[in-house]
Amino acid sequence: MKLCFLVEEQYRRDGMPVEVIRRLTSWGHQVDVVRPGGSLLDMTEELRTGAHDAWVLKTVSGGPGLTLLEAAAAAGTTTVNDARSIRGVRDKALAAAIGRSRGLPLPRTYAAARPELLAEIPPSEYPLVVKPADGSSGRAVHLVPSPDRLAALLPELAGEGLLIAQPYVPNPGTDVKVYSVAGELYATERRSPLHPEHALRERRVPLSAEVAALAARVGAVYGLDLYGVDVVLGPDGPVVVDVNDFPSFRQVPDAVSRVARAVLELAARTDSPAPAPGLDAVPVPGPVPGPDAGPAAQRTGPPAAPALPVALPHLPGQVPVTVGETA
Repeated sequence: MKLCFLVEEQYRRDGMPVEVIRRLTSWGHQVDVVRPGGSLLDMTEELRTGAHDAWVLKTVSGGPGLTLLEAAAAAGTTTVNDARSIRGVRDKALAAAIGRSRGLPLPRTYAAARPELLAEIPPSEYPLVVKPADGSSGRAVHLVPSPDRLAALLPELAGEGLLIAQPYVPNPGTDVKVYSVAGELYATERRSPLHPEHALRERRVPLSAEVAALAARVGAVYGLDLYGVDVVLGPDGPVVVDVNDFPSFRQVPDAVSRVARAVLELAARTDSPAPAPGLDAVPVPGPVPGPDAGPAAQRTGPPAAPALPVALPHLPGQVPVTVGETA
């Protein structure tokens, strides 16, 4: 199989996806790597020739990779995740609108193109969590206890682009991070970025049926196959506070092989693409334990297929592609 990974400079040496690329190559698949932020992109020739079976995106939220992935999808190339689904979660304002319209428990969300507009939010909504709509990795996330603190924060928020603000959900200072690898769910507990004083780093934890069902529903609503969900356990139950396409998959056992196999399965699928965000999604059955998942995992779909047979012989080195840099 021939795959193209779009990898932003920030993730060039990251274990996810670098080790996944190495694993796929060791299995005999051809993997080309394009750095969207550091390459001249030929937006016509590569898409016209259709040189790859699938494209995989691992970039920062505001990077140019998603545009290139969407162009490949428009030309009929399979993308991992579905390009429409990635757009639906990369913009956190859009993600909140989609999620709440589909019944997901997300906080009420305000959006503002300029930080001073946030001053119009009623005092009753405080404390607020304010962050960029295209943020990632906890960048520029602020807990704002009162309107006067918001005023002091405005200069720091300038230049962040579209902002979102949500009422803070009381919690014990930790988040539950659920990773989904093509139907299997794994849970960790970690320190909330809003509570840096908390001593907990990250650890695997059992996944409750309630949180597992919510995480599976998130995948169905947004049309994602490889994703992460940040959940806080509030006084009224679990609340979704963030959704990430292709996260780090930290703490997932044998993550490199699992993710690599999932990429192959998703790249080879011939069924209809994932539903566009906001459209009716296929109901997800209740989770049941996977055969080798361990106490912190649940399976929400059929058993994973074995690794696909090699479609093409492995070629030494990498074949240059016209859209950018080859690994």
